[in-house]
Amino acid sequence: MKKLLTALIVMAAPAAWADLWVNPGFYSYHFQRDKGFNNVNTGLGFETTLTEKYALTAGVFENSDRETSRYVGVYAMPFKIAGFKAGAAIGAFDGYPKMRNGGWFPAAIPTVAFEGRQLGLNVSFIPTIGDRLHGALTFQVKYNLLP
Repeated sequence: MKKLLTALIVMAAPAAWADLWVNPGFYSYHFQRDKGFNNVNTGLGFETTLTEKYALTAGVFENSDRETSRYVGVYAMPFKIAGFKAGAAIGAFDGYPKMRNGGWFPAAIPTVAFEGRQLGLNVSFIPTIGDRLHGALTFQVKYNLLP
């Protein structure tokens, strides 16, 4: 994992960054409303735009099970109409106790994004995977530090 993070940092040298977004985590609307999952997933995340279709992302947050999760990945957003983009976040997560005993696992998460000059919103669909991962729609507000 350390080698992957180092490669991502080298690929995203500051001179190449078109935008640098920061977010405070996200809000989850869980499909299983009666299970008492954590909906307010506070944390700290970053996203840097590499091209019109690709961005790198990494961060940490308090997950639905009230455990600390980390993530690293790429947004592949091939579809664009006005300020909206659609595609998927492709990467890896950890920290979910029933998913690989809290270890890292790969994920491809359908995502739609709206990006203004300084404010943006990512909306993602998380599928339910048995009792290991809890399905939700997530809403992530982000702020562009390099407008």
